[in-house]
Amino acid sequence: MAVTLWLFGSAILSLMPQAALSAGPAPSSATEVLRSMVDRVTAAVTLPGAIAVVLIIAAAVINARDVRRRDQVRRFTRQQRRAGLARAGGACEMETGFRRRCSRAAEHGDHFYPWSKGGSTSLQNFVAACSRCNRAKGARIPSPSQQLRLERRRRTYVPVESAVAVGERQPLP
Repeated sequence: MAVTLWLFGSAILSLMPQAALSAGPAPSSATEVLRSMVDRVTAAVTLPGAIAVVLIIAAAVINARDVRRRDQVRRFTRQQRRAGLARAGGACEMETGFRRRCSRAAEHGDHFYPWSKGGSTSLQNFVAACSRCNRAKGARIPSPSQQLRLERRRRTYVPVESAVAVGERQPLP
């Protein structure tokens, strides 16, 4: 994405008219014309290139923080999987269109907060999901409103004494 922004910004800056630096005659040889073109492109690419480098460094720092946050165990245990699927009644807990609960059978145990983004491998972070919803969610962190809606939905099918909270992340070391 940063490279695309850089190329787009470079194209815009190179197309903008530039003031004439000298009032002398126009370049006469092909070498001077080529040198003039390279100088204009270099001037146009410098600022967007610097911005792209800063964005790439910021993304690397953020990703490195999430790597340090990762839980040591990635897979749910059999007991966690059984308990999570039983809590969901064997149905997918994810939401489909119009913010309704998916009607398919749950096939996977998914991390509500993705493991790659620091999500814990615990029953609180376990969400029963069908294969379609699991693929659609990917490694994205759900919004706080999605978290609240899932907790509200869980209150309708989880016993009162059980926990309905969803999502747990590892603390930064």
